[in-house]
Amino acid sequence: MTTPSTPTPHPAVPYGTPDAPRIAVRGEAHLEVDPEIARIGITIASRGKDRRTALDDLTRRNTTALDLVKTYGDAVERLETGAFSLTPQLREHGRGERVHAHHGHVRITAELTDFTALGELTTRLADLELTRVDGPWWALRPDSPAHRRARRQAVHEAVQRAREYADALGTTLAALVELADIDAEAPRPHPAAPATRMRSMTHTATEDTVAALDLEPQRQHVHAQVNARFTMAPPQL
Repeated sequence: MTTPSTPTPHPAVPYGTPDAPRIAVRGEAHLEVDPEIARIGITIASRGKDRRTALDDLTRRNTTALDLVKTYGDAVERLETGAFSLTPQLREHGRGERVHAHHGHVRITAELTDFTALGELTTRLADLELTRVDGPWWALRPDSPAHRRARRQAVHEAVQRAREYADALGTTLAALVELADIDAEAPRPHPAAPATRMRSMTHTATEDTVAALDLEPQRQHVHAQVNARFTMAPPQL
């Protein structure tokens, strides 16, 4: 006895039909907006003939830098300590592994929202001994309204473009079939933080107080893209 085979289901038709023609468009938006946050990297160094001296010196310099940043209150949204190292330096000449000195480093990251305070803080940090300042790196918050605006504009452009195509055929849109964020269909890695407008300042000796740096915020570019598919009323061709 032969068992009847189960019919194979037909895949969904990727295009429209004469009664419901389908139209596919892409909507894009490109915005240029002011940054919302600025990050700076602070690297503090120390050097001593023995481990304890280098560590004590590094602790003191680290505390001084942290206390300085904290004096700016609400202008500093985030303050984090990153990498820490204390490395022995061996003598280049002579027998055996004899330690000549110890070098210490600690890395701090500060995130500010007040760009007026940013220039002053950056200058004051760079004026500290054996302290290096890198940045600023400008950015938007992940939940910035600018991202939402870009997405809405991309959708509006897709609808407008589809209407124009339908109008060129003498018909109108009937229904939305699909709306897809392009990154959702083909994920792409996020680009690394831009290194533009990066400044590196190192101070190793006490000097007179210097004027605050005039830091011009870097405009941020926000992009959004969507694919949209609609059906339309059958045109009279």
